[in-house]
Amino acid sequence: MKKNTSIPRARPANGLRLNGDGVDSRQLLTALVAFKRGDFSARLPDDWTGVAGKIADTFNDVIRSNQRMTQELERIGHVVGKEGRITQRASLSDASDCWADAIGCVNVLIEDLVRPTSEMARVIGAVAKGDLSETMTTNIEGQLLKGEFLRT
Repeated sequence: MKKNTSIPRARPANGLRLNGDGVDSRQLLTALVAFKRGDFSARLPDDWTGVAGKIADTFNDVIRSNQRMTQELERIGHVVGKEGRITQRASLSDASDCWADAIGCVNVLIEDLVRPTSEMARVIGAVAKGDLSETMTTNIEGQLLKGEFLRT
């Protein structure tokens, strides 16, 4: 008869099965599903140790990063879109790689939307002062306006 040499799985007090690294697979899956659905309050326990602890810490850090990104997008949407502070830009202090790229894309979008709006404000200001000779350029800083920006 072949001897079973596999490591037995520990069974915690709550009856859930842990893998060899001490990871509660159900708890991990529950947190991942919550995260997938956009629940950034999902967390794994901070008392896990070893590899399980590293998994929990990394998962929780990823959740916090997503939470910070969401908060920054909410902030920039409010200050630019609602308050009209069109010089404001999104920022995440320690963003790197794709996080920094995402923030950069948001800022490019803001800039691309603000540029023709600022040009329109300039022309409206001139007309309000009685200067009807002002026209809106369709080329701003070397960029041709396209799409809905060209509607008259």
